[in-house]
Amino acid sequence: MKKLLFIGFAFILVNTINAQKKDITLDDIWKTGTFRANGVYGLESMNDGSHYTTIEDGAILRFEYAKESKPDTILKQSKLIVNGKEINIDSYQFSPDENKLLISTETEKIYRHSTRENYFVYDRKTKSLTKVSEGEKQMYATFSPDGSKVGFVRGNNIFIKDIASGKETQVTFDGKQNNIINGATDWVHEEEFAFSVAYFWNKDSKKIAYYKFDESKVKEFSFNEFNGNLYPAEYKFKYPKAGEDNSLVTIHVYDLATTSDKLMDIGTVTDQYIPRVKWTQDANILSIVRMNRHQNKLDLLMANASNGTTSVVYTESSDTYIDIHEGEGDYVYFTADNKDFMIMSELDGYNHLYLYDMKGKLVNQITKGNWDVVKFCGIDEKTKTIFYTASETTATEKDLYSIKLDGIEKKKISTTKGTNNAQFSSGMKYYINTFSDANSPNIISICDSKGKQIRVLENNSSLNTLMGNYNLSKKELFMFKTSEGIELNAWMIKPLNFDSKKKYPVFLTFYGGPGNNVVNNSFDGRDYFWHQMLAQKGYIVMCVDNRGTMYRGKAFKNGTFKQLGKLEVEDQIETAKYLGTLPYVDKNRIGTFGWSFGGYLSSLCITKGADYFKMAIAVAPVTNWRYYDNIYTERFMSLPQENASGYDNNSPINYVDKLKGKYLLIHGSADDNVHYQNTMEMVNALVKANKQFDLFIYPDKNHSIYGGNTRLHLYTKMTDFILNNL
Repeated sequence: MKKLLFIGFAFILVNTINAQKKDITLDDIWKTGTFRANGVYGLESMNDGSHYTTIEDGAILRFEYAKESKPDTILKQSKLIVNGKEINIDSYQFSPDENKLLISTETEKIYRHSTRENYFVYDRKTKSLTKVSEGEKQMYATFSPDGSKVGFVRGNNIFIKDIASGKETQVTFDGKQNNIINGATDWVHEEEFAFSVAYFWNKDSKKIAYYKFDESKVKEFSFNEFNGNLYPAEYKFKYPKAGEDNSLVTIHVYDLATTSDKLMDIGTVTDQYIPRVKWTQDANILSIVRMNRHQNKLDLLMANASNGTTSVVYTESSDTYIDIHEGEGDYVYFTADNKDFMIMSELDGYNHLYLYDMKGKLVNQITKGNWDVVKFCGIDEKTKTIFYTASETTATEKDLYSIKLDGIEKKKISTTKGTNNAQFSSGMKYYINTFSDANSPNIISICDSKGKQIRVLENNSSLNTLMGNYNLSKKELFMFKTSEGIELNAWMIKPLNFDSKKKYPVFLTFYGGPGNNVVNNSFDGRDYFWHQMLAQKGYIVMCVDNRGTMYRGKAFKNGTFKQLGKLEVEDQIETAKYLGTLPYVDKNRIGTFGWSFGGYLSSLCITKGADYFKMAIAVAPVTNWRYYDNIYTERFMSLPQENASGYDNNSPINYVDKLKGKYLLIHGSADDNVHYQNTMEMVNALVKANKQFDLFIYPDKNHSIYGGNTRLHLYTKMTDFILNNL
């Protein structure tokens, strides 16, 4: 009896404590910034490898890696006065000798990676500030390796500024909006090959290699910009959709001394891609990565910059596709002695590091195993030690490892179970690690190259303390097996006072597309708190990474080849079936949510999978892959002219007649990525089928749908839709 009384008292006590804690509101998440985490910003390693710099409170500060000490002030923003006004330091870069700083300010975002801004050179010795160029804002300013010049792009042309003399030299002259681009990328290369700076100094600062994009045959896409104007303006840009013409890409080398411009020989085929260009350690040899349009064959070319001749040193083919930007960073790394190069490839079925000599002969496979390398972090050239992150233990976690260039002495460096992201110092003696797990915000610490923690820079203790004042449930990671015997990674958040004898509705969130896992043992920031808020309101929140996602080998990732959407929706239906077997789930109240590819998948769930889902929210969804860009779409689907059934059989537009549940479509009218056209065509199909649905459009908002009060409004709308329909 005493034991029962104690248990009853404990139950009452726990519920009393919980009752004293707060529930999360949308204002907390999107208006007041209650749960905003702290970070370390503008982080750069200095040449000596013993110091690093950051931006704090409008100043660039220098710290020691090895010990905690008072920082040195490199530059205060208050010292940067132009026309009587202080300018903001948006970002900065040191000259190679660290005597000068290149300051960017008044930054204006264009697309995902691209920006334009005003640049200034600050001389640390003379304390002088010089504007890089007058007139329009510039793009992608960089110091030459000898620090004497600054290159930049303006008006689709490349310029060089001599710092000492102030002389400005124009390198290209044919740049024209929506026609010719020099030194920057077109929209589709920026978005899908993940780079925007398209000019590169060679080692001795005497040459610049650059891309030229001829967009003249690429079709334009346009949308209206309202902005409160009486007559909306029309925004036009070149956007090649699946099966349509691409830019004609050529690679050039400009010689600063002779002002000559050499065209590099990249072959006679023009309908191809050049996703990477990089100088080797030889100042006259340029490496060029060439891929065919189907992206299943890759060549690494070595170009003689003096005469433009090239030779192929490496070739790779795939029966599906080659994903060269997986793992971040450059595709190829050249060793300091210029004897070898290293690449990342899925040649053996998993993403690994390989070493080749400069003639293309395999020296050795560096990493091996049934797991994927995620990121090459750098190499200690003195000890021939490579540092990399990998999802070796599970696809949901990332650990830091070291290994010798010859593939021996592999060591696991990170010790924390979750997600580790390391940024190394010059010389690789130290690294700054950003760590989080599913229920804990970022901890940023300094470690030595063996993994020993030196000190913590930011532990977000105040946020952790604050979180203790709210009703939060633990996010749990697990795996389940489908009826086909396929194991899928998942996470789940249950209501705080979960009762296994009750039946709960389930809110299923996902992305599901190639290249972006969302079931991770890492902190999700504001999404974490939104999901917790929904759990507080009585929902089980769950997420599943279906087939086609990453870090489980090539076969798992490439299984969706030529049929995007088919296996993904099958796996989410399998998720609904699995949930239906759980005694505490109301299988008639399962809803879905996704953004972008996730919005596409959510739309398929409520149409093709209508028997399993009661409600769906689709934000900025692709609704037919014919409407999306060609580099992304054709990589996974081939051309629509070759795979029409793959495109049509997996478009939610063709399944609207099956719609039974509640469906909310949301889009930004100025989405340059997944065009508003996708939602409009879905609307047409729904109306034709006489299906009722809900629609909300955010005027002048892009794919991210943010700015001002927008996110608060968006998440209020979605939350209300869930509460009313699930």
